[in-house]
Amino acid sequence: MESKSSPGSISVSAPLTKDDDLYRIEDRYAQLEKSFSSNRPKEDLAKVRAAFEFSRDQHIGQARKSGEPYIIHPIAVAQILVDMHMDLVCVETALLHDVVEDTGVTIDEIRKRFGPEVAVCVDGVTKLGKIQLYSREEQQAESVRKMLLAMVGDIRVILVKLCDRLHNLRTIGSLSREKQTRIGQETLDIYSPIAHRLGMGKVRAELEDLAFAAIDPEAHADICGQIEHKRKASQEFLEGIQKSVEQKLAREGIPARVEGRVKRPYSVYLKLKKQKIPIEQVYDLLALRIITDSLKNCYAALGVIHNEWPPIPGRIKDFIAMPRQNGYQSLHTSVMGTGGQAFEVQIRNEEMHRLAEEGVAAHWKYKEGRRGKSTEEQYVNWMRQLVEWQQEMRDPGEFMSTLKVDLYSDEVYVFTPKGKVVVLPRESTPVDFAYAIHSDVGNACVGSKVNNRIVPLKYSLKNGDVVEVLTQPGHMPSKDWLGFVRTSKARNKIKQIINATERSKAIEIGEKYFEKEARRLSVSISKIDEAILAQVLEDYGVGKLEDLFANLGYGKIEARPILMRLSPERAAQEEAKASEAVAPPPSQANMDKEAKNLALRVKGLNDVMIYRAPCCNPIPGEAIVGYITRGKGVAVHSISCTNVQNLMYEVERKIDVEWAKSGVESFDVQISITTDDRPGMLAQFTQILFSENSNIRSLEARGDDDRDGAVVDMKIEVRDKRQLEKILSALRRIPGVRDIERKS
Repeated sequence: MESKSSPGSISVSAPLTKDDDLYRIEDRYAQLEKSFSSNRPKEDLAKVRAAFEFSRDQHIGQARKSGEPYIIHPIAVAQILVDMHMDLVCVETALLHDVVEDTGVTIDEIRKRFGPEVAVCVDGVTKLGKIQLYSREEQQAESVRKMLLAMVGDIRVILVKLCDRLHNLRTIGSLSREKQTRIGQETLDIYSPIAHRLGMGKVRAELEDLAFAAIDPEAHADICGQIEHKRKASQEFLEGIQKSVEQKLAREGIPARVEGRVKRPYSVYLKLKKQKIPIEQVYDLLALRIITDSLKNCYAALGVIHNEWPPIPGRIKDFIAMPRQNGYQSLHTSVMGTGGQAFEVQIRNEEMHRLAEEGVAAHWKYKEGRRGKSTEEQYVNWMRQLVEWQQEMRDPGEFMSTLKVDLYSDEVYVFTPKGKVVVLPRESTPVDFAYAIHSDVGNACVGSKVNNRIVPLKYSLKNGDVVEVLTQPGHMPSKDWLGFVRTSKARNKIKQIINATERSKAIEIGEKYFEKEARRLSVSISKIDEAILAQVLEDYGVGKLEDLFANLGYGKIEARPILMRLSPERAAQEEAKASEAVAPPPSQANMDKEAKNLALRVKGLNDVMIYRAPCCNPIPGEAIVGYITRGKGVAVHSISCTNVQNLMYEVERKIDVEWAKSGVESFDVQISITTDDRPGMLAQFTQILFSENSNIRSLEARGDDDRDGAVVDMKIEVRDKRQLEKILSALRRIPGVRDIERKS
């Protein structure tokens, strides 16, 4: 979404009185009206015109970063929805989706002018106001939460938002690199996975490719260049295979149309990065899609393909018999063609194809007006559960990281002993399965059998596994489970019990610590003034003494300063006998380590022991989060650290940290480069590091026979995130570099 304060618009005047602007606006609206009338002849065009004119008048004087009148954006979003055959409410919402956020119009006014349905949808799409107390992370989390809650009530909210994001990405070139990167990453994290969950394959594909180009234009150009380099040969191969398949299907009496395609740039990028292989080893780079008339002929066509070309083992997937959670159905197989060229084949009927391309939006295409909620149930049920599980998750970082896990997950299909199918995220465990059956089953889980064999609770379930849960009454979940469960339901139920247990334990520890420190300082707790105690509790932001004990037990605060405030007489005595102490000179290694830690600080607090977590070694410029450890101070992690999600089950231990100015010139970063094994690569690496004023602390190179390449591990010195990104970008441009991964 764009607003006067958002990346896509500015508040400077772009008068609509100019003839060319007026002509352009009216011309685009006329095309919108023509398309809508053609798709939905029974709808009231006067209502579309009213929404357009109201939006145009409200946005007058506003322009996008590109300089064009702002009203062009709502018209474009509405046009995308019209092309998807969406209904009147959806189109009205698209035209009005920014007026509440960008102008003085209220939701009540929208409700009075355009009705309750439009008002609900506009409100759902509208971001939260810029509350001064909210950080960007908190604003994003709460806006997404609001949108998801609204989506559960009316699916059209997210359809408008997806099309809004799609148009913004199509026109993102006017924004700064920083904003392009942020919007692109948010798209990959949230919006394209939602499109996938809603079965909207075409929208998801375009969102991902546009976001990829926005985040890393050089990597995008490199992948597109590799694909383009092979395009002529690929096109000739596909045309030959397509003709051959058409002939063989016709010979067997199977009516079908056959389409060829080359894998999308972002999909190719993900595969190369994950498997660390050259593009020649991507089996599904080339694909055929066979669209036939019936379920029977889908399987008949699969037989024809396998009879002609040998299938690649492990690459056959039947999503017809076991559809994905988003309703996607198709047969997938990868086969080996002539000359050793592998290609993928997808087989489906017309209805499956329509749903695969358009998903939930397909329900509006051949139906006047809105269909019943039952048709949307398969698409929003997962979101309804997600919202239910996360209602009490107030920490924005935890909410967003958990949401990403749920949105990204592929599915694994397992069975109960009675044959019921349970769909879980890939790499789910028996504990996830137990909680999917019932919370009580999960809490009491002590073991599991998979295919009649005892397995560990962290075993990764595979498609087709038959899972049996072993329970014991009165058993409670273990904190260790948080390290391997995959589903939100399992994670949140475990957290609820652990947090309650941990809080009780923290109160007990804190109280004992407080009493012990009071005895050491000879402070009588029974003689503490109630008024002073109430003031101390207020100053520490707690309502009662047990909350203070809990914070002491968690290690967030220390007992001595509290007792000094509660006993002014004792504080005066301590101050009187305080004497200076001479500390021994520190070693150079300790001085370097201390200097690096001084680059960090806890917001609002001084003299807190703080250090960079060795698992991710954050560097200046990276988003960071602090986690209070017992007896070791505050560990600072990068927000993207894989350990953060597991650490944040105790929200009370999270603490705000920030980068502080320091004299430290460099920080060590470990990177691993997967590359072709050819002479001169190391020389090119070192030349780039030299030109970027970065020093190599250590280097190790080894061959990788499995992938016909090499791996180079380096520890380099960098000043901050910006310098690191510049170095990595330059390294990726070297021909033969397949992937670069930051280790810490």
